[in-house]
Amino acid sequence: MTQQELQHLYWRVGFGINPESLNASSQNRIEVVETLFANSKSISPLEIDMSFMDGVTLKKLKERPKFAQELRVISREKLADLNYAWIHQLVNSKELLREKMTLFWANHFVCKDNHVVFAQKYNNTLRKHALGDFRTFVKAISKEAAMLKYLNGKQNRKKQPNENFARELMELFTLGEGQYSEKDIKESARAFTGYNHDFDGDFVFRTKHHDEGTKSFFGKTGNFSGDDIIDIILEDKQCATYISAKIYRYFVNPKPNKKHIEAMADVFYKDYNIENLMRFVLLSDWFYDEENIGVKIKSPIEYLVGLIKTVPVNFEKQKDIIKIQRILGQTLLDPPNVAGWKGDRSWIDANTIMVRLKLPSVMLNNAVISSGENDELRKKFFKKNKGKLPIKVTVDWNTFSENYKNINPENLQEYILQGNSNKGTADFLKTLSKTSKQEYCVQLMSLPEYQMC
Repeated sequence: MTQQELQHLYWRVGFGINPESLNASSQNRIEVVETLFANSKSISPLEIDMSFMDGVTLKKLKERPKFAQELRVISREKLADLNYAWIHQLVNSKELLREKMTLFWANHFVCKDNHVVFAQKYNNTLRKHALGDFRTFVKAISKEAAMLKYLNGKQNRKKQPNENFARELMELFTLGEGQYSEKDIKESARAFTGYNHDFDGDFVFRTKHHDEGTKSFFGKTGNFSGDDIIDIILEDKQCATYISAKIYRYFVNPKPNKKHIEAMADVFYKDYNIENLMRFVLLSDWFYDEENIGVKIKSPIEYLVGLIKTVPVNFEKQKDIIKIQRILGQTLLDPPNVAGWKGDRSWIDANTIMVRLKLPSVMLNNAVISSGENDELRKKFFKKNKGKLPIKVTVDWNTFSENYKNINPENLQEYILQGNSNKGTADFLKTLSKTSKQEYCVQLMSLPEYQMC
């Protein structure tokens, strides 16, 4: 594998790779890919301090409404801790592919919950199944407390079915728009009646709330359960095609290639094994085609985590991590709606591109950014604190220097930027001073080309 191919691979399955790791890796494609899968066999669940829930019972909450309100406030605050823990895991995990897949699935099986215990449990379910059996994955998601709350599964009862989950199961999670009828939605909703959870967030099936009647779904008739409905859906190859297309757009190229997606669907439909599908993608020659390198706009999380992995930083105030996410347009655990973030070109607008171009200087170079009228960072954080930096970090340039010690400054762009730069950028790079590797790194990260991977 060439240096460019290795960097391309590690940006798609992770958040980049430094030269020291690059030089230490095998140059054989199969060995490199299999090492990624081997490292992602293990699972490191997110675990934050939940001691505030010790001794809490449903009875106590009902008897003490004020205490219940206090717990809700603490839970929302704890969601910030879960956000920090997730970012830390993305930056530091050795289970690179599993973590990137978890990030992908979080924007597929979209869910939001202010109950931090349920939110953490849901996030770890995504992580557990991220490279496993898709059939088992969908069934697990249908029984998660956070999802049962988010899409009204708890309100889905016989004689009064709630269709929210049944609709999104097909439209967003398995088949895509236009692949089912309104009758299919109504009939499948009946199959999911009785789904609920206990106080701890464990799945509970309420038999008395379940519709035991005969259902007709996708041309089949029977006393179907929720799991039966999922099995029937997966019999349709459209499910394999729909998931393959989403994975292609996320990991390969935002512009779909029908031929490659069909090949992926053929592999996925055999057993719905996510690992086998990803192995097929990462070992395919077309994955490394020039047309797929450096063509994806980094999501805010990819941009932020990639920056931190290149130049490690320690935030003085952890809440600044969330501030950055919000201003860039993607806050973990807080999706905009059930369809999630649109991605690709929607990541960039007049404000977010200015923030992206200035953020490396703000974080890494203690720069006071311009006072332009459209400067979103200044508007957000400088109004009340004139002259003060909006973000305070301790920068670990020593680790950067160690990882890039064998790279000449004039070659640094080959490792920081992905894909080929246009002539204008290439000419501009010639004018920049390369006496300081640190300064040049910040300048490279401030280019529009750095927004791509």
